[in-house]
Amino acid sequence: MDQKLWLCSWFQPLLMLLLLPSAASYCPSPCRCSTSTGIVDCSRSDLSTKSLPNSFPSTTKTIWLSQNNLVSIPNGLLDRMPQLTEVYLQQNPWHCDCDILYLRTWLQGQQQRGLYRNITCMSPETLRGRVIMYLTEDELMATCQYWYCNMALLSQLGLFVFICIQGILLIFIILSLRRFQKIAREAQRTAKELKQNSESYAYDNIPLFNYDRT
Repeated sequence: MDQKLWLCSWFQPLLMLLLLPSAASYCPSPCRCSTSTGIVDCSRSDLSTKSLPNSFPSTTKTIWLSQNNLVSIPNGLLDRMPQLTEVYLQQNPWHCDCDILYLRTWLQGQQQRGLYRNITCMSPETLRGRVIMYLTEDELMATCQYWYCNMALLSQLGLFVFICIQGILLIFIILSLRRFQKIAREAQRTAKELKQNSESYAYDNIPLFNYDRT
């Protein structure tokens, strides 16, 4: 048993070392990767926010995402590469609402801000042409009011449905209890009648004795 544990303790680190190079050299489709330079080129790949790769090689230094159909970047996507220094985001139809908050925060935290001063909003119309990096939180939250209204409406609708279901269940329980009480009363009545009939039958079948006193 100790020998097996010893082998496992050596095998697991060895397996991790074997898997690390493959994870680092992984190149998501339809991008083109260069392991020597750490460049991942996903430009002109007709990528949308939904079809954007979920991850990139951990050794990535530069990502090209220009000339696609991106409207936002999924939360946390650009935080998983410690060596990442540049992301090219030009010529995408960025939609500046709640979903753009992550990209805005990430851009504001970059040292090379000059690289991102031409990353602007395509929509909504009120923010068209604005530099994403310089958008205020109040401006973005204002575009999310419709989302909060829809959520509030859905919550109220869900609460109404929940109350209706509770009402139906309560009515069902009340009707079931009444039916049970009715059945119980009928059972008691039947038992009482059977008892009375059995007592009457026993009384009618008592033998009569004639005593001869002569």
